[in-house]
Amino acid sequence: MIAAGARLWQQGWCPATSSNFSQRLGPDSCAVTVSGRDKGNLQPEDIMQVDLAGQALDGKKPSAETLLHTQLYRHDPEIGAVLHTHSMNATLVSTVAPSIVELSGLELLKAFAGNSSHQVTLRIPVFNNTQDIAALANDVETWMQQHGTGHAYLIRGHGLYTWGRDLPETLRHLEALEFLLEYYWHARPDTTEVVI
Repeated sequence: MIAAGARLWQQGWCPATSSNFSQRLGPDSCAVTVSGRDKGNLQPEDIMQVDLAGQALDGKKPSAETLLHTQLYRHDPEIGAVLHTHSMNATLVSTVAPSIVELSGLELLKAFAGNSSHQVTLRIPVFNNTQDIAALANDVETWMQQHGTGHAYLIRGHGLYTWGRDLPETLRHLEALEFLLEYYWHARPDTTEVVI
């Protein structure tokens, strides 16, 4: 997670002290970045342990968005890592997109686990931003119960969540998503207005 933080910060996807990362430790806990830490300069003490209810196991303060990580681990025991970033691409797309971003026919879609062809459609739900993280986690769970786990979601005006079986797979998903979101932004009709 420390190396991932440095890599993502260098890409400009984790400005200031934004973003948070996590990795499953076992069936009932995960490691997550401590609240308010510079992701480009993470140290071992900047990573903590929480249970899957989001409660600290070592006395440190977890990110306010920890419940969005633990929701994913509870929802799917195959998820082994989660990355949440605040890139410009994700923020821009989330402000103009409808409730679902759909991407089809692009080679980078083959970067996602389970896809062997570009002839698929990636559906990324967009949730409205809120300070009520528990309510947002419930909204994500409701979506996933109805539509499947998928590979990612956006929070409007905020950022991107993606996940995978382990950290390398999750990093691959994130890099592909950044390319695809940039494509979506540039390919949108010129008449689209940014709504904030």
